[in-house]
Formats: sequence, structure tokens, C-alpha cells
Amino acid sequence: MRTEPDVGSDREPLARLLDAAEAAVDAGVGWLTEAGDEWSKRRFKASGEEVTDADAEVERRITRVLRERTPGIPVVGEETDREDGDSVPSRCWLLDPIDGTMNFTRGAPLYAVSLGLVDGGEPALGVLHAPALDRRWSTGAGSAGGDAAEGGDAAGEGAREVSRAVIGVTGAGGVGSPSGRLLAALLDGAYRVRMQGCMSLDLIGVAEGWLDACVCVGAKPWDVAAGMALLRRRGWTVLDGDGRPYVFGAPVLVAANGPLARELAALSRARLR
Repeated sequence: MRTEPDVGSDREPLARLLDAAEAAVDAGVGWLTEAGDEWSKRRFKASGEEVTDADAEVERRITRVLRERTPGIPVVGEETDREDGDSVPSRCWLLDPIDGTMNFTRGAPLYAVSLGLVDGGEPALGVLHAPALDRRWSTGAGSAGGDAAEGGDAAGEGAREVSRAVIGVTGAGGVGSPSGRLLAALLDGAYRVRMQGCMSLDLIGVAEGWLDACVCVGAKPWDVAAGMALLRRRGWTVLDGDGRPYVFGAPVLVAANGPLARELAALSRARLR
């Protein structure tokens, strides 16, 4: 993923920026929980993805708070019109106003507001809120794991190999596609596969222990920035399909403890080519 030169001069402490992120997410979630059904009617983007008026309104409200509280940091949202594709500044807010829109439009509870701060091209903090579950996760001081090094012991006691693992998958395509072949391999080799339809909640599932690992295919930066920040803070390993630390734009993201993440990366590398 190409990053642009850092356009922000704001160098506030992360704690203060986290406060701004929490306030911004509050504004979006507060409105969303009161919005009427007319806001959840689906339409389709040119890409074929579902979108609703609620996606755009949540993004507008969160962006407004961030621009007021952190004017030196640009906001890049999923619904933002861009001329430069998915490239992002090296320091910016990345926002997915409703991750799991397909679930949201059908009344399913597995959707989330996901807001991450990227600094130097890397996820630095994140706030995720699942309104229908009334749950919030963030990289605040109270987060489990503190500043544990990625892949360290803070990553729990879950399964260490694919054959014993419960693995979340999002973004897989048709049976004959490379990602479809990867899904088939996981269905054949994993203990269980779960498909929740929400990348941010798959990442949270790993952090919370609902899942031993997750595989996200074709992730956009705003899909995973907040979850990556939280996972890395808690000591989990986040890799691409070549077994290297994940960077935005890589075809696949795998998150788990170190041994399991490396096995999943090798499996992904073999199936996605």
C-alpha cells in the first residue's frame, strides 16, 4: 500500500488522541442507535458493495468531531470520495462507519464502527464499537496486554496449529477463486471455520478469544486499522500471506498467536497463487 507524505503537524499525545477518538465514535454511535429503519435501506456502490444512508451519516458525524478536535490530522473514511484509490497519508484517521453493512441492513447484530489512527503508516490506536452488542473495545490504558511485544506471551493460550483452531474468515470469493481455494483448505484443515461477515469483529474475536485466528482477504485500510492496533497492543501477531508483518494493501491478513499465524500465512501463500 502506497502512503503519501505525512501531512499532519499535530503531535498530541496518544492518550489525548484516544479521547478524541472516543468522543467521535460516541457521536456516531449515539446517532446510529436512534436512527430509524429508513436509514438502513440498502443500495449498491459501483463496486457492488452494499451501502446505506446510515454509513454516510455516521461517517459525517464522526468526521466532524475529529476535524474539530484534531484539525491537523486528515480523516479517510470508507465513504469518502477519493481520486487516489486506497492510498492513505502516513498519519491519518481511518474510519469504517459501519463495518458489516450487509449484516446491518438485515438486522443482524454483527456490525461495528471502526476508527483507527495511523502514524508513520502503522496503526497506533483504535476504537471499535458494536452498537447492537453494546460493546466497545479500544487501545486505552485499561486494555489487556499493555504494551506487550507482538507475538509475545500476552497472546493467550489458544490453539497453536490450524487443525485445532477456530478460525474466522472474511472476504473469501467464489469456489474457483484463489480466496475460495483458501477457504476450502481452511474448511478441510481447521477444527472449525466461522464466517461473521465483519472484519473488525473477526479481529476483536482473536483479541477476546472467541476465535483462535482470523483470515481477512482483500482488506481495505479502514477495515483493519483499529483492530490491528488493538491486537498488536495485546501481543498478537498480524502477518500477510508471505509471513511478513502486515501492511495495508497486502492481499491477505492473518492474525493469531505467532506459530498459528505463521502456519496460516504459509497456507495462504500456497492457495492464493
